Amino acid sequence: MVVQQRAYPQDELAARLRAIQELSGRGVRALARDTGLSSSSLSRYLNGQTVPPWPAVLELCRLVKRDPRPLRPLWERANNPLPAPPKTSRQVAPPQLPADVPAPPRNDLPRDVPDFTGREQAMAEVLGAVRTHRVVAIDGMAGVGKSSLAVHAAHQLAAEFPDAQLYLDLHGFTDGRSPLDPDAAVRALLAALGVPSERVPQDGGVELRAACWRSELARLRAVIVLDNAADAAQVSQLLPGAGASVAIITSRNRLLELDEVPPVTLDVLSVEESAELLARASGDARGPDGRLAREPEQAAEVLRLCGNLPLALRLAAARLRHRPGWSVGILVERMAEGATEFDTAFGMSVRQLDRDRRRLFRLLGLVPGSTFTDHVAAAVADIPLRVARDMLEDLLDAHLVEQPAEGRYRLHDLVRRHARQAGAEHDTAADRGRALRRILDYYVHAAAAADTAMPFLPPTRPVSAGAAPKAVPHFPNRDAAFFWFVSEYTNLMAVFDTAVELGANEHVCELPRFLRTFFARRCGTTHLNALFEQSLSAAQQLGDPRRLAEAHSDLGFARYNAGRMAEAAAAYAAAAALVAEAGDPLPRAELTMRCAQLRWDEGDVTEPLELFRQAHDLYARGGCPMSAADALAGEAWATLQLGKRTEAANLARRALTAPADEPGRPPSLLAQITLGVAIAPDEPVAALEYLDSALALARADGHKHNEAWCLNCRGVALREMGRYDAALDSHRAAFALLDDLFEPHWKIHFLNGYAETCRLAGLSGDALRLYNETLDLAPRLGYRFEQARANQGIADLLDDTDPAAARGHRAAADALTTEITSPA
Repeated sequence: MVVQQRAYPQDELAARLRAIQELSGRGVRALARDTGLSSSSLSRYLNGQTVPPWPAVLELCRLVKRDPRPLRPLWERANNPLPAPPKTSRQVAPPQLPADVPAPPRNDLPRDVPDFTGREQAMAEVLGAVRTHRVVAIDGMAGVGKSSLAVHAAHQLAAEFPDAQLYLDLHGFTDGRSPLDPDAAVRALLAALGVPSERVPQDGGVELRAACWRSELARLRAVIVLDNAADAAQVSQLLPGAGASVAIITSRNRLLELDEVPPVTLDVLSVEESAELLARASGDARGPDGRLAREPEQAAEVLRLCGNLPLALRLAAARLRHRPGWSVGILVERMAEGATEFDTAFGMSVRQLDRDRRRLFRLLGLVPGSTFTDHVAAAVADIPLRVARDMLEDLLDAHLVEQPAEGRYRLHDLVRRHARQAGAEHDTAADRGRALRRILDYYVHAAAAADTAMPFLPPTRPVSAGAAPKAVPHFPNRDAAFFWFVSEYTNLMAVFDTAVELGANEHVCELPRFLRTFFARRCGTTHLNALFEQSLSAAQQLGDPRRLAEAHSDLGFARYNAGRMAEAAAAYAAAAALVAEAGDPLPRAELTMRCAQLRWDEGDVTEPLELFRQAHDLYARGGCPMSAADALAGEAWATLQLGKRTEAANLARRALTAPADEPGRPPSLLAQITLGVAIAPDEPVAALEYLDSALALARADGHKHNEAWCLNCRGVALREMGRYDAALDSHRAAFALLDDLFEPHWKIHFLNGYAETCRLAGLSGDALRLYNETLDLAPRLGYRFEQARANQGIADLLDDTDPAAARGHRAAADALTTEITSPA
């Protein structure tokens, strides 16, 4: 026998309030009117979504002439619950939490169904299979209650698996949306465990990332619900490996290929269970005086029309609960107008809405992505935010919209299908097209607002794609903006794909530009390259020189960050003529800065200095002093690499004294690093202050590449001070971060510095290994300057032990240096 889960105080209080409603004989709106409460708030109180204020409880008791004092202890327990687990990854805490406070274990299970009915045998089979095989697959027809059973079981297992309770909708049968591919699924699960994306392999296919997922999971006792799987192939890479964690899969299909996973096939409810669920969900009074008991034949017809399917039964029950004046016969008449069990229930619920709410419901079926917010609802319907919120509350009351988390909404797959079908019947193709465009407009403008709140790269031009929505979220700081990007990431990708499908080329061009900072802070370069490839194609179709220039430049920058130097150079060359023709100093400054970085890494030691100076002047003319300071810092860094310490330090100090674009914006990280390394031999204390400040800035910004760079440069500075042990520790910490990033091309910036420290510290074997790694990597990437430095380092290392080999490497270094410094 299954032990029923103990009711939460909030749920128990809601049940007591529903009993008061039954005693009053009023529907929600009538009860709200007579007590002076809003109907949407009252509905949340009765459903257990919100704890009412005590005066509201008093007013409800007063109306039915009941003593409220027995409810006071229950209200106090409900009003002061234990803290709920956060809804975000441990990697990104909500903005209000201090960064040094560890997040509690992840729990993103949907709320357990409060009126879960029957299924004792199925529940026993699920729990038994989990405890013996660690994985179970629940299959059955649409709407039969697979997800409810899986979530109910997961809640019961939560105490046994306390490290994490994860839920992932695989969208195997979501109308209008492709199933989530295994690679995206495993990335989402890794993010849910709080695994930094820098530790997730970016290349090598889904198998490597799945192995990473299993490795992370093996250390935990977690329960994972993989809901709505299309087939066995979609979930085979997501199952736990070694360790104690368990998984519950749901699918409309039998997953026969998972021959080691026991299946639990779910059938419709029995007539008795269906009748009980209908009574409980409708709040019908038990006994001979209830509506269902008074009309047994009509009640049986409701069960037949619903096909004994839990989802259809709950939708029908919601109509009875909110229509106390209805007889069951009226409910049957309304339901009989439908075409199928599902469409009967959905259509009947939708018909009870007013015209505006019916329209919103239909339009929500068009929204790409898994979930949406009230801002998205306001945008798709072109209505004020306050109105959208009120309408969403009514859709929640009608069980047409779900609220899996605070502030986020979704449509069940079957409801989404009905909404799309209703839209095709009632809305013109032009109306649906305009609604989709409004969604695209909203996401581009919201992403632009979030990008502005977390400045990292030079500012981009304002949004020009589409019209500004009536409302976008407010981002008071970069943490709030980053939190929004993390929450909306899968939706942003779905919106981008929708824009590509619609041929919305302006949106395809602009959306990735506002994602650059987010990708720079947390994501690898592979996906960003793919986005900018499509942006370039869209820009070519538009034929707009300005957009085409930006697309070439952005794709070049993505190529550069992926270590694809020749492709980056080709993209920059394509952008150069277009940028010069446009005459706007900011795009030209950005491209010039990027070309300077590329030319330096390719080994040119003269042209980059001039390009950095040109970028500085262009940024200054464009009114971007902080970007101008970054260009000055770039010149300082290149000057330092040429051995001109004093000149480099002076340039870095100028960059650090540049005025800020906005109050509180930190000084140039590159300038701090350059100055710290430049003055290390003469001013060691001040040097470490600059380097530690840069390191703290990189860590606060969450940019792991920059953190590794700061650590490596700190190692170089400590070596200059003669502190070899501390220098080696700093280098090792940098390379530990690089190993987690799974982007080996980044090592080219750090290998020679680390190798030189090893050489001077007497670690000849380590130094030779690092120099040889540079010689292997640099020619493939096109980094001639680093290749020359590595040859020179090996020559210095072998002078005493192998003079002939040393002469060969020194000759190679001299040849490369001559090639680099000679005029073209």
